[in-house]
Amino acid sequence: MMFPKSILKLKFFSVLFILLLAALTSCGKGGDTPTPVSTAPTNLSLDATVSGTSGNVVFKATATNAVMYTFDLGNGIKKGYDTNAYTTPEIERIGRVGMELARKRDGRLTSVEKANVMHSGVLWRQVMTALHAAEGEGVALSHMYADNCAMQLVRNPKQFDVIVTDNLFGDLLSDCAAMLTGSLGMLPSASLGTPDPETGLPKAMYEPVHGSAPDIAGKGLANPLAQFLSFAMMLRYSFDQADEADLVEKAVNMALESKRTGDIMAPGCEQTGTEGMTKAVLDAMDRLAR
Repeated sequence: MMFPKSILKLKFFSVLFILLLAALTSCGKGGDTPTPVSTAPTNLSLDATVSGTSGNVVFKATATNAVMYTFDLGNGIKKGYDTNAYTTPEIERIGRVGMELARKRDGRLTSVEKANVMHSGVLWRQVMTALHAAEGEGVALSHMYADNCAMQLVRNPKQFDVIVTDNLFGDLLSDCAAMLTGSLGMLPSASLGTPDPETGLPKAMYEPVHGSAPDIAGKGLANPLAQFLSFAMMLRYSFDQADEADLVEKAVNMALESKRTGDIMAPGCEQTGTEGMTKAVLDAMDRLAR
């Protein structure tokens, strides 16, 4: 498949997602007396996980206590539901991460929920509004319903910088935004933990969002750009080296002007493999650093 150059010029599209997968707890209604057939609780840390590109495209976060129930109502009928519960501290915690990341970017934060139909969304908007009033200096906060956000991502993605939302909407919006880059091979990720009290920097792990792709292992076909951009994210968020991160990202943009791996090939560019694309980025970095 061929992708136009305009889709893949990362410097023209900058959007960061911070997606909260918050604690999901049981909230069965009266009358749900049948014994659950199965429950599937998970207990993950509430640290922020960011998925996407440092100066450019998509991000993700983690979770706690997701609880899902399936009830046997008899006569071959089953009922399943999932909770969507958030607490003030949970929303504040991920909201702070979103504001801090916005300060390191263009200073714009969009909070996404469905406050028009969901009580969790009403609380989300109230908490984000109060948090911004108390701690949001230097950050412009706006609110958007999740369905409108999905439309706006397709219509005009450049309007966004940092988006903070919950797990349900985050999973949908991040996949939608991922393909705006043309390939998962373009998307790095960062799992950001709680900031260290001494350094103020988070414990973190950086890696491309894609898997190991064993079907092309050893063939020299993999797109290495997500790895470069993961390194740029590490420089920016763990080492607070914005200039060095900018250099890596600019080198990726420069390399894309002439070279492409097969997954992002475009007319007018030379198709190359993993080694050739890596060399193109390193050569661009060398030229930019002079």
